[in-house]
Amino acid sequence: MKKQTILLFVLICNICWAQQSKEIDIVLEKWHKAAAQADFDSYFGTMTTDAIFIGTDPTENWAYDDFKAFAKPYFDKGKAWSFSTLERNIFYKKGNTFAWFDELLDTQMGICRGSGVLEITSEGWKIKHYVLSIAIPNENVKEITALKKDFDTSLMNKIKAQKN
Repeated sequence: MKKQTILLFVLICNICWAQQSKEIDIVLEKWHKAAAQADFDSYFGTMTTDAIFIGTDPTENWAYDDFKAFAKPYFDKGKAWSFSTLERNIFYKKGNTFAWFDELLDTQMGICRGSGVLEITSEGWKIKHYVLSIAIPNENVKEITALKKDFDTSLMNKIKAQKN
């Protein structure tokens, strides 16, 4: 009887965890779809109001309101960006109000990697932090670092000067 109770508990937990993963997956797909359809309200409604979006450019570390202001003109033109999911991994700890994920995306920039954190709110899961990176194959790193060397050097010098 004890083994059956434990087995039933594990089964119920697995079903609950699978349901949470599905809910998170739906939120992320809705978010990407809202961008592709230039649905500004839905896109930003999927994020917490204290969310952070880190873009592919090293200067893109956007607080929620700043990111909204940056993105609004793109959405107003009727075309923001279009990311479709190639693969996604979702992680969370039982009883936690946060989940984290990574995803591989098909984008207008080629393959990108997204990762982030979601928080459960009274309205359901919302994106709290997102990082977008352009995925560069290892065999192309030398070529890419040479291409961006001047930009990187200039930005690093500027950041270091601000620290002093």
